[in-house]
Amino acid sequence: MAKERPPLDDMTLRQLRRVASEYSISRYSRMRKSQLLAAIQQAERTKLSSTQPRNLEAQETVEAAKFELGQEDRTGGSLADVDEGLADLPGGYGESRIVLMPRDPQWSYTYWDIPNDRREELRRQGGQQLALRLYDVTDINIEFQSPHSIQEYPCDELAREWYLPIPVSDRDYAVDIGYRCVDGRFLVLARSATVHVPPVYPSDWIEDHFVTVSMEEDLRGKTVFELVPPAKRMSMAAGGAAATGNPIYDEIFGMAQGAEAQRVAGSLFGSMQQVPEQAISSYVFPSGVGMWAVPTVSGLTMSGVGMSGVGFSASAVPMRPRQFWLVADAELIVYGATEPDATVTIGGRPIKLNPDGTFRFQMSFQDGLIDYPIMAVAADGEQTRSIHMKFNRETPSRNTNTKEEAVLEWLP
Repeated sequence: MAKERPPLDDMTLRQLRRVASEYSISRYSRMRKSQLLAAIQQAERTKLSSTQPRNLEAQETVEAAKFELGQEDRTGGSLADVDEGLADLPGGYGESRIVLMPRDPQWSYTYWDIPNDRREELRRQGGQQLALRLYDVTDINIEFQSPHSIQEYPCDELAREWYLPIPVSDRDYAVDIGYRCVDGRFLVLARSATVHVPPVYPSDWIEDHFVTVSMEEDLRGKTVFELVPPAKRMSMAAGGAAATGNPIYDEIFGMAQGAEAQRVAGSLFGSMQQVPEQAISSYVFPSGVGMWAVPTVSGLTMSGVGMSGVGFSASAVPMRPRQFWLVADAELIVYGATEPDATVTIGGRPIKLNPDGTFRFQMSFQDGLIDYPIMAVAADGEQTRSIHMKFNRETPSRNTNTKEEAVLEWLP
């Protein structure tokens, strides 16, 4: 005697799937228990009814498609077969190209595609070590002007990408990939477009403006409101022009003037790995206590902590305010002399000689390694002289501020 089947509501998920298989319910393995119950009950009603319309099978297909997970299309094919006839992506596109992208204020990412025949051509010209050169090109055209600084990083021949450290944030950079020669030459394979690296400190431009624009107004080619950067605003104010914009932030911009001047001049603290205290707040003592903690008759210790319930006696040491500041940085000067009609290159870039053959090259000297091969070639090209210089700067600590940023410090 066959065992009687338990009610559908009492069945487990495995038992319901077995019943659904008997009823030839499509895609039953993807359904939940409640969905299986509904599908089985529908199948039973279909079996008992002889007047079911002929399009019921199509309706079941539509209902089952609600539980489609995307692995197969409605015709039963696999989505993995869509690109079956497509060829693999090529290893390269036969074009010398390099791209530089800032990742954050301290690092940038670069990738390149250089054909092998182009590499072989430069190797035959004397190229030996593949290297990347990162140029500081802020406010200059590197095509006919020397960069502010050059950082060179040897890389592997099989590499297609590299991460480069940024010496100073909030500056413009470009990168070259090429071969370094024994005689100091640098043969360029490709050069990237110029990119701007964001500053390591928060933006000092805080300005909100609300304008009303009609929905029917044609805005093509029209400027509704022009924002004025803080640097331009301060120069206008210094020249006697009236300041424009939201007056609420005038005082904030004035407080940030010292930090903005440093940023425009080259970011004295841009090479730091953290924001200096002065950039965070101009009203913080070295102890960390704000301006609100100025000593009063209630008494404060030198650390800025109040002496609860204790006042100053007549013999207490008097305290006096005083400002103190320091600004320090470094520049690198390379100088020399050769025949007046010779050609001199520094880091692969030609420099202009004085009429007597002397030359002088000055640049900002920030933290990091600066690699400067210098080469002189006679006018007829038959004689060469070269020298390879490397300079490395490290700033273990920095506690500086400008005179404008100096705040009162209470000393005994």
